[in-house]
Amino acid sequence: MSAFGRRGGSGGSGLRPAFGVAKPMKGPGGPAPLPSEAPPIGGDQFPPIDTMDFASEDVLPGGVPDRGTDAMSRLAERMASVSESPVSRNEGFEASIHRIKEQVLPRLLERVDPEAAATLSKDELAEEFRPIIGEVLAELKINLNRREQFALEKVLVDELLGLGPLEELLNDPEISDIMVNGPNQTFIEKRGKLQIANIQFRDEEHLFQIAQRIVNKVGRRIDQTTPLADARLQDGSRVNVIVPPLSLRGTAISIRKFSEKPITVDMMKNFGSMSDKMATCLKIAGASRFNIVISGGTGSGKTTMLNALSKLIDPGERVITIEDAAELRLQQPHWLPLETRPPNLEGQGAITIRDLVINALRMRPDRIILGEIRGSECFDLLAAMNTGHDGSMATLHSNSPRECLARMENMVMMSDIKVPKEAISRQIADSVDLIVQVKRLRDGSRRTTNITEVIGMEGDVIVTQELFKFEYLDETADGKIIGEYRSMGLRPYTLEKAKQYGFDQPYLEACL
Repeated sequence: MSAFGRRGGSGGSGLRPAFGVAKPMKGPGGPAPLPSEAPPIGGDQFPPIDTMDFASEDVLPGGVPDRGTDAMSRLAERMASVSESPVSRNEGFEASIHRIKEQVLPRLLERVDPEAAATLSKDELAEEFRPIIGEVLAELKINLNRREQFALEKVLVDELLGLGPLEELLNDPEISDIMVNGPNQTFIEKRGKLQIANIQFRDEEHLFQIAQRIVNKVGRRIDQTTPLADARLQDGSRVNVIVPPLSLRGTAISIRKFSEKPITVDMMKNFGSMSDKMATCLKIAGASRFNIVISGGTGSGKTTMLNALSKLIDPGERVITIEDAAELRLQQPHWLPLETRPPNLEGQGAITIRDLVINALRMRPDRIILGEIRGSECFDLLAAMNTGHDGSMATLHSNSPRECLARMENMVMMSDIKVPKEAISRQIADSVDLIVQVKRLRDGSRRTTNITEVIGMEGDVIVTQELFKFEYLDETADGKIIGEYRSMGLRPYTLEKAKQYGFDQPYLEACL
């Protein structure tokens, strides 16, 4: 018998219905959206701020809701509850399809040439599989209706060419994060909230094969000698994989998905991530070639902010981005992404971020953008900012603008560069113009909490001034945080730089 059945037409892929897509999570007591209302683009990372009236009960004389008693009772319930590790389960229709898949897949592999299958696209493979699947189902005496057969074809093609059970999660636009904690447990993030996913892997070997498939596509490897790997998917989503013996529950995969449509500063403003004046300030900063450091914690939206600011770069400028695993998707035509290389099996041949920064200086860049500052490359980026590469940007992990500056000093001092601390502080003060602090608040929303200028040195201390600040006021009964974006009313120190590009008047009006 030939490797495949008779080749059919290319149609039929449009008839394949989606299945197993997790339903969007509804907040407690929140109104259900009308069918005519489409979800906002990019709303996963920046959910809109809902202002709800406070409940009439438990209100103090001043009109402030008294939730202290309620909060303590919830805390007591949490402590009293029995801690059990939730397990992902396939339920209903999906479960029956996956059970049939387990019976069909071994017989299907006996009749298929894997090398021939690898040369086909998913749609072509589905067409080739259709008659063979029919034969296998007849042998097993399993009768399926049209919907079930299309669903079975999809899971089989995902298993052979895609990422198995992860495919349905990757195709759901509402999911922003996927966290696989071994073969039996997978969590997803929707609108800033974590929930268990209804998928499951066959066993640890099945999950490990999918992890290898992800990292091999970007020329990296994962095994017991190299149990850690950073990679990316075809759509640019960031992937981290860690395997036993470091991960005690089995292979762990963390996927950070990015919105299909590029997010702009205006969209972030509409999501409630910043005020109108803050958006104007950031637009002018990007267009006027300010040196910007975006600071924030894990999952706070640093990369999204960097991508949004790239929209303001002049199309005539040459931009070079440098990352460990390329995930930036700049909205700019003249853009060259560079990526580091891990060492080979002999422990040689590694190319670090610092090597790429030094090399990028010889590539005639107008701006250099670092995906993340982690070590000694900080010194080289500061040198680039101070030697004709105005408008360079980077992200950095820290909780406040002041801590961001301290971390930059520490990273330079931890390297093999022997420079006095005062000289390092002075170079930071001369190089960085603006620090944009982003935060993921406990209600799941991402906010721009501070926009801070770096003014200069006063003695051995770096002097800063805050232009904008997000101030927490209260929260609604369902946990949504209410706050206010406030302008400090200060004349910006970087006004002269904005004046060179003709933005001095709108910049001043935005800040005052």
